[in-house]
Amino acid sequence: MTCISSVTTRLWASAAVTVLATGGAMAHDDAESHYRLFVGDHAEGIVRAIDAESGEALAAFEIDMTPALTPSASGRTLFAVQGDVGKVAVIDTGIALEDHGDHADIMVTDPALLDLVLTGTKPAHVVEGSGQIALFDDGTGDVTLFAESTLLDGSFAPVMLSPGAAHHGLAAPMGDYLVVSVPHEDPEQPRVGLKVIDKAGAQVGEVVNCPAVHGQAQSARVFAFGCKDGVVIATPGQGGAAPVLEHVPTAELGEGNVSTLKGGTALQFFLGNYGSDAVVLIEPGSAAPFRKIDLPTRRVDFALDPAIARNAYILTEDGQLHLLDVLSGKITQSVRVTEPYSMDGHWRDPRPRLAVAGDHIAITDPLQGLVRLISTETLTEVRTIPVEGVPYTITAVGGSGATH
Repeated sequence: MTCISSVTTRLWASAAVTVLATGGAMAHDDAESHYRLFVGDHAEGIVRAIDAESGEALAAFEIDMTPALTPSASGRTLFAVQGDVGKVAVIDTGIALEDHGDHADIMVTDPALLDLVLTGTKPAHVVEGSGQIALFDDGTGDVTLFAESTLLDGSFAPVMLSPGAAHHGLAAPMGDYLVVSVPHEDPEQPRVGLKVIDKAGAQVGEVVNCPAVHGQAQSARVFAFGCKDGVVIATPGQGGAAPVLEHVPTAELGEGNVSTLKGGTALQFFLGNYGSDAVVLIEPGSAAPFRKIDLPTRRVDFALDPAIARNAYILTEDGQLHLLDVLSGKITQSVRVTEPYSMDGHWRDPRPRLAVAGDHIAITDPLQGLVRLISTETLTEVRTIPVEGVPYTITAVGGSGATH
């Protein structure tokens, strides 16, 4: 991540846009901010909706098992993925933001579990792009493609695609195309790469090598995918053409690989894991696209701040929360926020997870039965929210807007 001047320019341009939008919203006397936390229980199939400001428990939705939680890009819906029982529950978060250029309107209603349940053999990754959501079924290799609005207005009629054999895979919508993982001929072996298909399921171009592809994220209109030997960057084609896939090796970084990715919002960059005790900043198109940041001990979870574009937060097993400045590539502050959570043991053991809700970092503390709210400005604990059961997975939705 060496093109700091270009990144800084993009940061301040984005900041100016944010100030203008905020100024427009501030012209409304009834501007409000609302954030909600959705917490998956580790021991039971329950997702709890919590008001992030008051700590009030808004609802508890009973599902079949501890879910992986994936919010839509709008935050209007939340997908509770339960692969082992072949289901994806859909939650209406009750927060809807509507952009009006100079300001946004916010509408707040009760959260609700939709009657519609997405089913499959082993549904897994939910990936959104270009106004479409793709659900990949590991048990069949099939992709379910749909728009978020159809979940809410009763018009759900997804496109079903079968791009390959069953495997632990993913599909990412890009315009009129999808980037999908390619399985090994031997089903016991990891994925071998990525390919582009059109919305009829036909392959476009050649397979690009990406051994054991796992993890993806979008920043602006660009996707990144993790591989055992690097990352694949997918950029939109010119004039509506198919996306262009480029494999970028990470051999220079030493032992490790990228398998989890987060994408910047106001800045175009990616933050990925690298081995057990490092992260890597990725800036596509840079002469030196990777910057590895070593951590004092093993990483538990990490998150990006959508409002403060240069901030990333990393929790390590010693209970410390680290503030990473993505422009300098330096950790600028570290504070103790929980007791140590060892990364030894099963990967599904209850450990903290992070989400950013406005000016707070929300951290589940499973052993204490709490969600801890940490100030993004000072990295000090502001308050705690007691949560029934064993709080584990977490996501945050919300924002600011005018009410009418």
